[in-house]
Amino acid sequence: MENKNYEININPDWIRKYLKKIILGIALLVLFATSLRTVGPEEEGVVIQLGEYNRTVQPGLNFIMPFGIERMYKIPVQRQLKQEFGFRTTNSSQRSDYAKSAYGDESMMLTGDLNLTDVEWVVQYRITDSYKFLFRVRNAEKTLRDMSESAMRKIVGDRTVNEVLTVGRQEVASSVEVLLQQMCDEYENGIRIDQVVLQDVNPPEPVKPSFNAVNQAQQERETLINQAEAEYNRVIPRARGEAEETIQLAEAFALNRVNRAIGEAERFNALYDAYVKAPEVTKQRIYLETMERVLPKIGNKIIVDEKGNNVLPLLNIDKVKAPTK
Repeated sequence: MENKNYEININPDWIRKYLKKIILGIALLVLFATSLRTVGPEEEGVVIQLGEYNRTVQPGLNFIMPFGIERMYKIPVQRQLKQEFGFRTTNSSQRSDYAKSAYGDESMMLTGDLNLTDVEWVVQYRITDSYKFLFRVRNAEKTLRDMSESAMRKIVGDRTVNEVLTVGRQEVASSVEVLLQQMCDEYENGIRIDQVVLQDVNPPEPVKPSFNAVNQAQQERETLINQAEAEYNRVIPRARGEAEETIQLAEAFALNRVNRAIGEAERFNALYDAYVKAPEVTKQRIYLETMERVLPKIGNKIIVDEKGNNVLPLLNIDKVKAPTK
């Protein structure tokens, strides 16, 4: 088998000519790749040129100057962010996992009546101004965390432990939200507070059994008070109604007796006036009216003239029995 040796003649001028072009192309490609930045649909890009703010770019592909002349910070202005206090979410899924053992310092607070309580809460916020968020406050997220903890301690410190644990939870969350927004506006950090949620409020673990016993006693007391008030509302209004009814009946009876007495007096005065004008006629009329009222009530009576002698003694008048009542 015959070996054939082939010689390739490479022109150095050709290599130098095309090598420069290849290197230049690669350099332009790298330069182009390092100068393009993609801004997400929920973000804004803040471009810093030589350490000074230059412009804010919108979502999409954007060109910046290479070699560190310009840098871009992506700010999620359309996304709701949150900060957790007293716990941290370690796994977000259908059944989230939380860790809280290492965060007791930020959740343990002193109430207005000098009791300790363990307050866990969440601050939900949005970045509304990316320029202020980056340049008005150094490390705006850390500052927001410090402000949130300060506002919560202030509001909790103005209330009793029972208010914080029971009926005042919503009021505490609303007050913290208002105060925290005022602080953000004062600092001009470009953040808007959407909501403050009290995740869980409990007494400290060492005193929790005693606190639960006190709460149970208070609930039993409230139950007994409610039962007593219910019995009071059932008995007292009824007694008042019966008393009012008795008073009204007595007033009606008194009014009736007074009116009757007045009427009888006026009738007597009218009879007297008539008697003065015609005594004989008045006597006769009174006699007849009296007999008209009396005779129907005396039963079986026969009235005869005491001087009459023509009546046969056939009527056994003496033996007639008086009618039974």
